[in-house]
Amino acid sequence: MSSVSNSSAWPRVQGYWQRLCSGRLGAGWMVVASLFFALMSVCVKFGAASFGSVELLFYRTLFGALCLGAMMRWRGDAIVTPLWRGHLKRSVIGYGSMYLLFYAITHLPLATAVTLNYTSSLFFALVCLVRLREPLTRSTVAALVLGFAGIVLLLRPTISADAWFAAGMGLGSGACAGMALFQVRELGQMGEAPSRVVFWFFAISSLIGFVLIEAGQGFSPVTPVNVWPLLGVGLAGMLGQLAMTRAFKEGRKYLVASFAYLTVALTTLFGVLLWGDVLSFGGVLAIVLIIFSGLLAAQR
Repeated sequence: MSSVSNSSAWPRVQGYWQRLCSGRLGAGWMVVASLFFALMSVCVKFGAASFGSVELLFYRTLFGALCLGAMMRWRGDAIVTPLWRGHLKRSVIGYGSMYLLFYAITHLPLATAVTLNYTSSLFFALVCLVRLREPLTRSTVAALVLGFAGIVLLLRPTISADAWFAAGMGLGSGACAGMALFQVRELGQMGEAPSRVVFWFFAISSLIGFVLIEAGQGFSPVTPVNVWPLLGVGLAGMLGQLAMTRAFKEGRKYLVASFAYLTVALTTLFGVLLWGDVLSFGGVLAIVLIIFSGLLAAQR
């Protein structure tokens, strides 16, 4: 029986691999993006031994700005934009979200930090309700109730007394990410190209990071021993961003949103394997509730 099932599964694997190599994977690109985003989180966790959160974020955005800028110049895409106010607002909010996420990753179990960040879809729904005065549907109400119940359940049994500040930072990263998604939506409706949205986010964030580092303790020394987390954060973050952009371009919206939550599952696995993180039953149930609520919110 098992040999029959294995023989029937292998052609499917080959088919997915051929579609991946040919660039025709659709929403499956979000699976690739989730893997890279999970690896980026792992590199952030390792890099925290030698670098602060602001430094790690600086190298992540600088790497992306240089690579994407070179790619845009090679393709002949316009980099200059008249919508600089929108880009500035989106970038400042997005930078805040990424900084809070990196801080949470360095101070919390990996799965907890990433799950709190993935409440962004709930906060995006709230922003749309307030700013756009969208009707409050049953699915939106269910998403918000389940999502915030999951947040409470995740924090109460798994967060120690000395980690509540980091937990608040992680939840703040989700709130800022939801607001940043709204700004991306606004820029898209104004006709801005996705590549320029991503590039200016990286470029402005790198400038903010540089100013903050120079105004503080300065840059930490980079050595052959500690350079690999920086390269990993930059490369994995950039590849994840490109794969996610491809997924939203080619795949169906709800399916892409569903696959995005694989990042939570993968970071949970990496946290268990690399750092021995252990989640209680309540913690696992909370993650499931937050993921399910995010999927409900994505159906809007």
